[in-house]
Amino acid sequence: MTIIILAVALIILLCVLAEKFSDKFGMPALILFMFIGMLFGSDGIFGIPFENFKLAENICSIALVFIMFYGGFNTKWDAAKSVALESISLASLGVVITAGITTILCHAVLRLSLEESFLIGSVLASTDAASVFAILRKKNLNLKDGTASILEVESGSNDPVAYLLTIIAIGIINQTDSGNIFITIALQIILGIVIGIIMAKLSSFVMTKTGLISEGLDMIFVISMLLVCYGITAFLGGNAYLSVYLFGILLGNSKIKHKQTLIPFFDGVTSLAQILIFFLIGLLTFPHQMPAIIPTAFAIVVFITIVARPVAVFLLLLPQKCSLGKCSLIAFAGLRGAASSVFAIMAVAAGVSMKQDLFHIVFTVSLFSVAIQGTLLPFVSQKLEMVDENADVRKTFNDYQEETSLQLMRMHIPEGHEWDGQKIKNVNLPTGSLALMIKRGKETIITKGDTRIHAGDNLILSIPPYNTNETENLEERYITKADEWCDKMIGELHLPKDVLIAMVIRGEESIIPDGKTMLMENDIVVMFQ
Repeated sequence: MTIIILAVALIILLCVLAEKFSDKFGMPALILFMFIGMLFGSDGIFGIPFENFKLAENICSIALVFIMFYGGFNTKWDAAKSVALESISLASLGVVITAGITTILCHAVLRLSLEESFLIGSVLASTDAASVFAILRKKNLNLKDGTASILEVESGSNDPVAYLLTIIAIGIINQTDSGNIFITIALQIILGIVIGIIMAKLSSFVMTKTGLISEGLDMIFVISMLLVCYGITAFLGGNAYLSVYLFGILLGNSKIKHKQTLIPFFDGVTSLAQILIFFLIGLLTFPHQMPAIIPTAFAIVVFITIVARPVAVFLLLLPQKCSLGKCSLIAFAGLRGAASSVFAIMAVAAGVSMKQDLFHIVFTVSLFSVAIQGTLLPFVSQKLEMVDENADVRKTFNDYQEETSLQLMRMHIPEGHEWDGQKIKNVNLPTGSLALMIKRGKETIITKGDTRIHAGDNLILSIPPYNTNETENLEERYITKADEWCDKMIGELHLPKDVLIAMVIRGEESIIPDGKTMLMENDIVVMFQ
């Protein structure tokens, strides 16, 4: 037992170091996790014999639950809702189209049976949230026109559809009687949505309206509710992955207490889950078997990357007035990874018998995808002129916080203001603030104590930085180009009666707004309600 514990500790330590040094190797850290697994596997240096696909399925399924939950929990809906239609269409119809085209090509070109082709297409139909999130955040890849949000929501929410197709494909190959397929699909979707919403609302109510959760036990409570959500949905025959993703996105965007401590905790848990999945994938791999399936795997990579994924993206997004550059980048960014390999493990564990080695095909496709597409994604983004130097991709996540230690506030002095004609040293400035300068027409005046204020001046103050805390009922809304508030005056917005826009943060400047204040792209709107 001691040896096992030491081995596990060594594996985790190696994966942590791989994350640290991934940039030096010029490849995503997830690939290094796979290689570490292969190093410990049957064909590796340590030669650990491991072929228990059923055990691997159980472990990877739970790990995938945490990845999907956190994908929703850390998605900032205010930044994502403007691109929700594009994201959801890709996550649903896009997955079906990708699976369908891949099925046709595998059957027609590779001469695989229609059933086997459908299983391969289904398993590889979804994009990988872990890979997409890791590249966007690690490379700080700021993309134009809400493209980062589209990729985040799509990759976080398309696994349930791919899972559903995989279950159908497994049933067809194994000839299991699963009843009416349309009823099965309807139950999967309806139960997944309903239970996810109920569990999110219940959890939010308990955490905000009751005192049932003792101090410091919020994390344990959320984990337990997450597992209950997954367990109930799976037991009733619903789509458990859809349920936990919806649970995450609703809970993460509600006003629960201690959210800023929950996010780093689940970020760490999700990192461990990613390490576990990719390590197990590597551990299950037999490198000596891979040369035989490389031609098939490479052909499938070409099918998906050059044909299936681009057709699905252009077919769905061009009618929604997406630019060619945006469509091209989204098509290229369809990385395959953990989810596809987990679904392949599920198929093997379910006893699927194929002429081709399904697991090693999917593993090789994922390896090509993450290593080649993932590495080239920043370069392709630059070539397509889709990088936005003025944006910050971190703002599309719930864990984003402003890092500036200095905030500026512009205070306009109208006619008749009590400060008109007064010296700086004689006015009562807000607590903790300092007068830095006066903007008077085209003139900028550096203020001193004897500087006199005139009507029409814009007084620039430095103030303590804005930070939310658990007792404030404040929310931030990041204004993207596609946001319905962008380029509108506050007076033109149809705000609820109990909502007040208290501040607009524009770069390093904090603006106390009025009805004529124009909201612009990249503004952060601070609302009190």
